[in-house]
Amino acid sequence: MKVVHPAGFPPARGYSNGISAHGLTVYVAGQVGWEPDGTFASGELVPQFSRALENVIAVVRAAGGEPHHIAQMTIYVTDMAAYRAAAGALAPVWREKMGRHYPAMALVAVSELVEPRATVEIQAVAVLEEAA
Repeated sequence: MKVVHPAGFPPARGYSNGISAHGLTVYVAGQVGWEPDGTFASGELVPQFSRALENVIAVVRAAGGEPHHIAQMTIYVTDMAAYRAAAGALAPVWREKMGRHYPAMALVAVSELVEPRATVEIQAVAVLEEAA
């Protein structure tokens, strides 16, 4: 994968403006912050974000990839103010799971998610170097 950063754009912090890649594409459906048994261990944003990101990574790994193969990610939150307020707590969660890899990303506030207890949902696209 190659980071794409147009000349003249301000520095991208916490995301990449674009990613170019060739390989097997894995489309990860929106993952919420629930446990493997379908229950929520917490109603709070940070623990749900952590678990939702783990769930995305689990799908990528099941396809033969790793977190650095994630090229694009869309994060949906039900409370943007809570997300902004939690930025300091979310950064170490990101680094623990994704390191310093930042896909092309969008963050979108939504009024609700399909799962009533969900506060965050993460959808992603990964590109593996080789067919898995």
